[in-house]
Amino acid sequence: MSGRPGTAGPAAAAAGEPAVASALAGDQTDDLDGDLDSDVVSPVAAVALRRQIPSTLAGLRADLALGSLFPEFSRSRIQSWMRAGLVSVDGRSLTLREKVWPGGWVTLPEPPDVDGMAVLPQAVPLKVIFEDQTLLVLHKPAGLVVHPGNGNPGGTIQNGLLYRDPALAKVPRAGIVHRLDKDTSGLMVVARTLEAHADLVRQLQARTVRRHYHALVHGGLSGPGTVDAPVGRHPSQRTRMAVVASGRPAITHYTPVAVHGPFTLVECRLETGRTHQIRVHMQHIGHPLVGDPVYAAGAPTQRQWPDAARRFARQALHAFRLGLIHPASGAELVWQIDLEADLAHLLEDLDAG
Repeated sequence: MSGRPGTAGPAAAAAGEPAVASALAGDQTDDLDGDLDSDVVSPVAAVALRRQIPSTLAGLRADLALGSLFPEFSRSRIQSWMRAGLVSVDGRSLTLREKVWPGGWVTLPEPPDVDGMAVLPQAVPLKVIFEDQTLLVLHKPAGLVVHPGNGNPGGTIQNGLLYRDPALAKVPRAGIVHRLDKDTSGLMVVARTLEAHADLVRQLQARTVRRHYHALVHGGLSGPGTVDAPVGRHPSQRTRMAVVASGRPAITHYTPVAVHGPFTLVECRLETGRTHQIRVHMQHIGHPLVGDPVYAAGAPTQRQWPDAARRFARQALHAFRLGLIHPASGAELVWQIDLEADLAHLLEDLDAG
């Protein structure tokens, strides 16, 4: 196989992908390696929501009942508030497994930010390829961090989202429901309302969000395959992830697309979204990603790689297709973008010999 992929036709270009609606984008507009694994919330309540328990929820376990009473929040987020003692019924703290009864008034906090830290609006350029009242879809460049954390207090997508739309301060993580590594490029979806946020979190948990990546890996692959191996923290190197028995379930499907010298461009489809999942899984089966500073470092054959591959400054990973069900309309949407320019140039250099 040879050649490199570009933007396919409307979503029908992918066999089996729904094509009710699509948005294709290359570079004409103005500016997920892993889901957010938990809804970590702030212990500080900014706005309290108060609703009465209806008879239809009588006798239900509290966390299940509140998931119905407050559908704009994910159940995991409600559970985390309850564990922190922030949810009350008639002034008394409500525990996860106790039953609820009609007539009681439940008070639910809404924290200012799910990470418990002040995230300030900043004029960070964002490449938006789709926007309506419910969703934003972004094309994230390599090098841009998704949200603040250790070593990255600002200049992130979350800062940029709050600058672009101050109303996103009312949505967890400014609407971010999944993330890409700093040096992974590609498509991300952002929820603009609490209801959309909760719906997209449920879709991610139900594995109905379709995320496809292009990755350039070392070596040849004989055909399509699946890596079904749990991913968790490396037992001795805590800054790395690894395939470990105690890890969380992780499934990656891969299909070879094109051969470029000693490397293969593969399409990877995620069922789960663990941290560094594609990078870990491909390294686990002996095909590390070109440019990966963590999982390809020290590969026995790396010294023999062509100069263009050894000089590539990031992991060769690009989220090129994203599909989901629109939280408001129920329509099946698919977006697809071209291969990132630096990765396309790398393939051209490898083909040129």
